[in-house]
Amino acid sequence: MKINGRISMIVTVLCTAILGSTLLVAGCGGGGGGGGDNTPADKAMLGKAFFNDRTLSSPGGQSCATCHGSANAFTDGRQDSPTSEGATAGRFGKRQTPSIRYMAFSPRFHFDAGEQDYIGGQFWDGRAVDLKDQIHFPLLNVAEMNNASKADIVAKVSAGPSADRLRAVYGPDVFSTTDQAFDAIADSIARFEASSEFNSFTSKYDFYLKGRATLTATEMRGLTLFKGKAACANCHPSDPGPNGEPPLFTDFTYDNIGLPRNPNNRFLNMPPSINPDGPSFADIGLQQTTGRVDDAGRFKVPTLRNVAVTAPYFHNGGITTLDQAVQFYNKRDLGGFGTAEFPATMNREELGNLHLTDDEVTDIVAFLKTLTDGYAAGAVATKA
Repeated sequence: MKINGRISMIVTVLCTAILGSTLLVAGCGGGGGGGGDNTPADKAMLGKAFFNDRTLSSPGGQSCATCHGSANAFTDGRQDSPTSEGATAGRFGKRQTPSIRYMAFSPRFHFDAGEQDYIGGQFWDGRAVDLKDQIHFPLLNVAEMNNASKADIVAKVSAGPSADRLRAVYGPDVFSTTDQAFDAIADSIARFEASSEFNSFTSKYDFYLKGRATLTATEMRGLTLFKGKAACANCHPSDPGPNGEPPLFTDFTYDNIGLPRNPNNRFLNMPPSINPDGPSFADIGLQQTTGRVDDAGRFKVPTLRNVAVTAPYFHNGGITTLDQAVQFYNKRDLGGFGTAEFPATMNREELGNLHLTDDEVTDIVAFLKTLTDGYAAGAVATKA
């Protein structure tokens, strides 16, 4: 069983949330850039332009924002597929698009001696050590933005409308080498993803913690269950940090919750050039990064912030509603959800048969909906 909140406490001590101003990725485990510069806001704004630039895919037409839409907490809002379609029509990735919100707080991927386990990084499997490293993967993935090389991306930028801005912000010689230019592009996008646009801490629960909103009776019961009987807070800490830092609702660890494979995953039917294993593909998760057999089927614990607007759920998008997601934790071992894809490494201690009633599940879902950003400041809920 995980140490409740210990890892989150460490992260929040190191990465104080700065509301309303740009977060420097380099100071919050995101690895977004070197110290000493005095233009982080300029770099973040340039990163926003690249994040929304549809010319940076091959063929053109897809940007980072295509699969990370702001209306869905920077996830893919499409409802006809559990995974996203790439720049090339008909190509689908193997995993559900994760939210980028609050990922600037994820520690660099590392092995924690105290926990004797891996923590942090980016993506479901931790293969990117930090936000800046993460940028490389979708730009070059054949099932995503499909560029052949860094040189192709740099050539597009150097001939595009942001070339002069890149020189102005990163220096006139930024295009001296492909690696230098690509590094600057990745750095700017990482800085944008570490800005308050992604890390606003404006949910109802945030206002509740500050005494500026009141949870309904249903939401309060859900919070009590979340921290108690349901034990959700073991992996999704909900209490503020030691200096009042807002909770991140993830401990950035990895877990195998016993998900069955999703037969509706279009990746299973991709050609061998995309999916060499065909319909028999099994997603080994963290094992792909660490090489450890014991990590088979383990995936990064996602933040629950904005969870109400990020369906479908889990790495393969196999759960389509928030109520179903909570019921999976509640009744996984009672049948009805299918056989776990990797039963040998499945977490059998903290979920599977929580003995929650349907009313208690409803209460937990009501609480989870208070984690959506954009709540009106000072609003007070009515009793329920």
